[in-house]
Amino acid sequence: MNSIPRIKSIVPQNNYKLAVVFDDGCKVIYDVAEDIASIDCFSELKTINGLWNQAQLDSSRTVVYWNENIDLPSDTIYEYGKKV
Repeated sequence: MNSIPRIKSIVPQNNYKLAVVFDDGCKVIYDVAEDIASIDCFSELKTINGLWNQAQLDSSRTVVYWNENIDLPSDTIYEYGKKV
């Protein structure tokens, strides 16, 4: 991959999975539960009611974020997401 993958759409799913479609047509399911278990600030996705469903894209479409503490770069999602 030569450039940072840009995200076309994100849809939060049940069980802390994120359905992501990239500009190149690649579709993945990224399991955020693993990040919740291993990265302290990500626990807010479970403890703050409704936060999980507030996933947004930044203006460059290369970062998914929930608040000022929790974000995921698109290249991580692209590389570690399960292709569907």
